[in-house]
Amino acid sequence: MTSKPKKRRPPHQKKQPEPDFFALLREGTQALHRGKIGTATELLEHAHQLDAENEDVILNLAGAYILSKKFKEAVALLEPLSQRDPQNPMVWTNLGAAYLGNPILAKDKNQLQAIAAFKQAIEINPTAPNVAYNLGLIYRDRKEFEQALHWFHCAIEVNPNDKDANYYIEQLNQEVKGEDKD
Repeated sequence: MTSKPKKRRPPHQKKQPEPDFFALLREGTQALHRGKIGTATELLEHAHQLDAENEDVILNLAGAYILSKKFKEAVALLEPLSQRDPQNPMVWTNLGAAYLGNPILAKDKNQLQAIAAFKQAIEINPTAPNVAYNLGLIYRDRKEFEQALHWFHCAIEVNPNDKDANYYIEQLNQEVKGEDKD
């Protein structure tokens, strides 16, 4: 009696486990903090594919998009989040930065959207880092010097060591005095 040769099966291939969402989020956030924006974006996009509703991944991915000048992509993530979590000042801070985009190229509409978002962040958290300073910069660019001075003074209240805000206060005070002479 001859036995049939056994059918050879291909070696068992292990299914690659789906990368752990929290590991991707952690590594992406760390890369973002280290300034490795490309790596951060890639990791955070992957994490976002795994859980598109997670607020931490949305905020960090939007931050990576802002730093890589992908402002429309950041706005697309942050606007829905601002509806879901309207009391989170970081959402409004990032949304303000995304609306503004490149400050040099920002149009009136972009500036006004950024102002509204930044003011929302300040309303929720009056000491939100850099928000008053950013408002001062926008108003300075708009040549609304009194408003700019107000916001730079607010920035000094939050951070008395803010050398940039102090510089702009001096500069704007001279500008305002120069206008008064004319």
